[in-house]
Amino acid sequence: MTGRPPVVRVVVADDHLVVRTGFAELLNTQPDLEVVGTARDGAEAVRICRELSPDVVLMDVRMPGMDGIEATRRLAGGPRVLILTTFDLDEYVYDALRAGASGFLLKDVTAERLFDAVRVIAAGEALLAPAITRRLISEFALLPPKPDAVSMAALAALTPRETQVLRLVAEGLSNPEIASRLTVTEETVKTHVSRVLNKLGLRDRTQAVVTAYETGLVVPRSRGPITRGG
Repeated sequence: MTGRPPVVRVVVADDHLVVRTGFAELLNTQPDLEVVGTARDGAEAVRICRELSPDVVLMDVRMPGMDGIEATRRLAGGPRVLILTTFDLDEYVYDALRAGASGFLLKDVTAERLFDAVRVIAAGEALLAPAITRRLISEFALLPPKPDAVSMAALAALTPRETQVLRLVAEGLSNPEIASRLTVTEETVKTHVSRVLNKLGLRDRTQAVVTAYETGLVVPRSRGPITRGG
């Protein structure tokens, strides 16, 4: 036994050759990361991912033909998608999250941040920078809740503590921060988060954030309180 961590298999999708080659070369410098394929557009990314079954896809949003959002939607249930964006306030943030993206990464990211981001996504965590979280919340502030986004019966099946944890996740708190807020162990928080995801049929924390806002469980302050009937 060598004790080495499992290798994370990555596909890089970007219509600019220099960008996708650069990311691929950087990732391949790490012993635990391996780029198994690259794609110049969304359609090619979907085809390659279905053939090679990578763990993570670095996905550009703006590509000719099939864009990164549609490609992300078609890969639902497959590899985790890390969206590559030029600006924090990318207008596609909300659509990409709803399509199933697990996080976002700026194209001018440092090498170390790139490596960490891929590892975080591969481990099943969400990757939402504070500026992107603010953008996401501002988007939800403009939209009415969608109670049918997740079965309200499923939401009602959460225990009070699980509901509390979901609200804190939606506020962008990490597991250690939630543990500190609730005066419990980090392991306890992980257990609650896992149960929330299982009960709601969600894939990761990013989808939990979307669900919390879409159902009206958490209301952006800029929109004000919602009065429920009954």
